[in-house]
Amino acid sequence: MVSAPNMAVDLGGIQMSNPVNTAAGTYGFGWQFEGFYDVSTLGAITTKGCAAEPWPGNPAPRMCDVTSGVMNSVGLQNPGVRGLVAEAGEYLAGLSEKGCQVICQVAGHSVDEYVAAVELFEELAPWAAGLEINISCPNIAAGGCAMGSTPEGAAEVVRAVRPRTSRPLLVKMAPARVVDVARALEAEGADALSVINSIPAMAIDVHTRRSKLSRPTGGLSGPVLHNIAVRMVWEVAQAVDIPINGVGGVASGEDAAEFILAGATAVSVGSANLFDPECAPRILAELEEWVASQGVDDVNELIGAFECQ
Repeated sequence: MVSAPNMAVDLGGIQMSNPVNTAAGTYGFGWQFEGFYDVSTLGAITTKGCAAEPWPGNPAPRMCDVTSGVMNSVGLQNPGVRGLVAEAGEYLAGLSEKGCQVICQVAGHSVDEYVAAVELFEELAPWAAGLEINISCPNIAAGGCAMGSTPEGAAEVVRAVRPRTSRPLLVKMAPARVVDVARALEAEGADALSVINSIPAMAIDVHTRRSKLSRPTGGLSGPVLHNIAVRMVWEVAQAVDIPINGVGGVASGEDAAEFILAGATAVSVGSANLFDPECAPRILAELEEWVASQGVDDVNELIGAFECQ
């Protein structure tokens, strides 16, 4: 009898039973997917990004379909850390007890806002296995550019929040200057990197001559950017020694396998949750089947196993 391969991975100190987790922004707080499948079978979930105080987000329309992808302009609407804990804290604590790790995403418009949110998570969310800092938020003090668009801006955020928590600290990177930014984040004490976030894009309704979203631009995600993300994961993996969480257009086990071969320790399922809410466990099963097909006993043997000729 052939035994199943080991699928457990260590994502910067977060011990996951398997490499599959969910991306913030398309998965709510997890409980919304109970009934479709047992969420605790996933290695981890990443909750919707929350700031210290509630954010209203952008006006509608916030989402639209585009060729091979989705665009959004949600604006990180969230109930704040206290709202998350009140709405889903009991559920997330129970999920953690079942072995599915809970990663809480942190949002902020300024360094001080990131610090305030991290301190609230420390106080109110003992069940969180780690925090993911989303540095793609617009920096109000810097005129609205993404905090993570430069090595200096990204490093400033992590330098400020690192002393506030001893939990594993992931950083959700903007798709800009990824190698330079990744090196800066590693130097400041990030434990792992999520590569990449959505890419700024536009969608115009040619009949009304207006944007399909409430704002002129939004974030593009889905299969259309998968291979861009694979390339960036591979580039970052050559530049840093900390683990990588591959994010971008994962809709099948083969998509997840590409990220692992490129150097990712884990993978996040994002936009696919929107059109197939049962996809995450299917992707996990397909990934496990692929690992077994490679003749190895442990998924970790395949991390970065891409053969660059």
